[in-house]
Amino acid sequence: MSQFRDNTHAQRYEYDVADVQSIADYMIAGGVRVITHVETPAHARGQGHAAKLMAEIVAHARANGVKLRGRCPYAVAYFRRHPDTDDVQA
Repeated sequence: MSQFRDNTHAQRYEYDVADVQSIADYMIAGGVRVITHVETPAHARGQGHAAKLMAEIVAHARANGVKLRGRCPYAVAYFRRHPDTDDVQA
């Protein structure tokens, strides 16, 4: 079972699947959540965890009227590969 949460205190999104936690740190600038770092533990890389995290972030942004911007290379590439996310990008 997977679990997604917006840890606003730490300013990061967290996505747990079994024993793997992927995270996406963000900062807020001008009302936009700027994703500064996305990470999945080394032993779980290449299994799609970060992509699932990003999909959850996009769904959360849509549901809550949040605008996003990618700053880290992974987030930038994800948004580029998924033009259907244009509606949540600042």
